[in-house]
Amino acid sequence: MAAESANTQSTGRSDSWAMKGPGGRIAIVAGVRTPFARIATAFRDADAVDLGAMAAAEVLARTGLAASEIEQAIFGMTVMKPEAPFIAREIVLASGMDPRTDAWSITRACATSFQTAASGADAIALGHADIVMTGGTDSTSDISVPLSKRLSDALRDASQARTNGDRLKVLSRLRPKDLIPRKPSITEYSTGKTMGESAEQMAKTWGVTRAEQDDLAHASHSNAAAALADGRLDEQRMTAFVNAGGKTVPVSDDNLVRKNSQREGYDKLKPVFDKKLGSVTAANASPLTDGAAAMILMSEERAKALGYEPLAYIRSYAFAAKTPERDLLMGPVLAAPVALERAGLSLSDLTLIDMHEAFAAQVEANIRGMESKTYLKEMSGRGPLGTIDRDILNVNGGSIAFGHPFGATGARILIQTAHELKRRGGGLAMTTACAAGGIGAAMILERD
Repeated sequence: MAAESANTQSTGRSDSWAMKGPGGRIAIVAGVRTPFARIATAFRDADAVDLGAMAAAEVLARTGLAASEIEQAIFGMTVMKPEAPFIAREIVLASGMDPRTDAWSITRACATSFQTAASGADAIALGHADIVMTGGTDSTSDISVPLSKRLSDALRDASQARTNGDRLKVLSRLRPKDLIPRKPSITEYSTGKTMGESAEQMAKTWGVTRAEQDDLAHASHSNAAAALADGRLDEQRMTAFVNAGGKTVPVSDDNLVRKNSQREGYDKLKPVFDKKLGSVTAANASPLTDGAAAMILMSEERAKALGYEPLAYIRSYAFAAKTPERDLLMGPVLAAPVALERAGLSLSDLTLIDMHEAFAAQVEANIRGMESKTYLKEMSGRGPLGTIDRDILNVNGGSIAFGHPFGATGARILIQTAHELKRRGGGLAMTTACAAGGIGAAMILERD
């Protein structure tokens, strides 16, 4: 990692371990997200560019920076929009930012905006920029419905045919069943398994019970509802405006959070991926979601010179990978110890832990892996991390409650955690996310 200290002894809150560049530490100066909405609801007529542009314009307006002061814009998405694959540049242009702003795009599945933040931090640490905007966006409502292979092939061949007669000949080979579109699914290309199937496997392998999963899901919704009710999230969430039926309509609520979650209600849902022996349900998994988030990072010196009070500083980060065949979503177990080591910290130093909740089963399996006396030793030669303090875990709710617009979730977690550190008067936080392909992300934030 760029410009990190080579010290070998933990110094707790000392910034000698912090990721730094020529202008000091890497500051998160501001962050904002759109409301998160269930697929095909509030944002059904908005796409990833629309959502990302709204978040980018809002975070810029809140800081009062001139558009020309943003030196780089780094954004990503996971559900690719074929018409706008260069999402970062499209967001720059659609948000009213200075068109001379450099931009580049990233995709790292569910860890996408962890990576955009890490890449922005690297740019500042290397002295390549002092002010960078990072974030992510995704619209599951705008996803292209996949056609059957025979229909797709026929349409391709018909488009290349020379005459109408040749086109009719190609299309005549189709049968009624070929016209039925395939159901979209989040499937690992290398294994052919869905994320839910992998979560089921992890629940069985790690002995995660249905009750544990439902307890975690209930806690996620309860914590999120409490945070929304007392205004803790107001500063980090914007009101979005969308076109609906020719009218401009405000969207201000996260419409997935259960405002009055009742634990007994979770018991009533049936398993989705293994209907006979499974435990993963629609209630203990994150739903398909639309949303976007954006942050502004600065060098510590530039932030102070401009009069900003950073929300937090990026102290360290790490990414890791493992085979996706089994325990697909256990990547954070491998990334977390590296991020902590780079930060000169242990679990006992932390004020907050925020783990992305793709599935409740995944969170519980990751906690077991981190606490296991053998797993990290077998996978990476490291000892166990220690005990995860449940009292500091996902204190304001997680992805099961808010939803999971893949490219934006990492930024939502970082923004939410930075604001919570500010609310508590400082501290140290570890944030993590699992991602497709067996990828794991971990980032350590600090606030003086």
